[in-house]
Amino acid sequence: MRSTMDYLALAEEKGKRFGEIVLKEQAEEAEKSQDELRTRMAANLQVMREAVQSGLRGERKSLSGLVGGEALKVETLRRSGKSLIGERVSGAIARALAVVEVNASMGKIVAAPTAGSCGVLPAVLLTAEEALGSSEEDMMTALFCAAGIGMIIADRANVSGAEGGCQAEIGSAAGMAAAAAAELAGGSPQACIHAAAIAMKSFLGLVCDPVAGLVEVPCVKRNATAATVALAAAEMALSGIESAIPLDEVIDAMNEIGKSMPCSLRETAQGGLAITPTGQRIQAEFL
Repeated sequence: MRSTMDYLALAEEKGKRFGEIVLKEQAEEAEKSQDELRTRMAANLQVMREAVQSGLRGERKSLSGLVGGEALKVETLRRSGKSLIGERVSGAIARALAVVEVNASMGKIVAAPTAGSCGVLPAVLLTAEEALGSSEEDMMTALFCAAGIGMIIADRANVSGAEGGCQAEIGSAAGMAAAAAAELAGGSPQACIHAAAIAMKSFLGLVCDPVAGLVEVPCVKRNATAATVALAAAEMALSGIESAIPLDEVIDAMNEIGKSMPCSLRETAQGGLAITPTGQRIQAEFL
């Protein structure tokens, strides 16, 4: 079973960044060169960029009509200078909504770690890039950092809403994004781990209750809120704040919580928001 402590020990021993350790490990396991894996990751990053750009144009609509145009609304507010929370965070919200709108309208995205949570990582990473003026090489290292966190989560628990609730999808995405942002900002491997733990703790117990069984309501807006949580977690970790509970234990706790959830709250649309009067009306209209 993968452990963050193993990665941290290697990073300290080799004097490497967290993402660099993950890249080296993956190259060895896949029997590929690091350059080849970076090229593949660069392709993923390009898909993320294109999804953000496509979603921000406001031209995409889901088949149900429940999703589409929200990203453009936030982006318009951001550009007006009237944002309540500031241009940077507003931009992250717009980017997260943009990517998930592309997914809801059958466009091309990168599952990070899932399609339902695909907006969090690109939103956080591209917002951090904008703030820091990061190089493409730094972006690759940050993505491998996120991938490493995702692999640990998948190994110790799961990233499936049907198995662990929304905490396993959105919570995992937030943890991956927070770690990537800390990595991009020059944070230590320890800071990356604490960022992930802080973010994931914020979503423990979150159920998966898609209205009409669609990955739209409340999934799309959860991506936006998760992006802001990830940025807050990275900021705290970079300031030196630590998670009282180690990341491995947070992941293990998430796994146990998921096992205790009834199936009605694990992607079946049989509980939570899905069975509210409005949720039932939407389902009846769509079906």
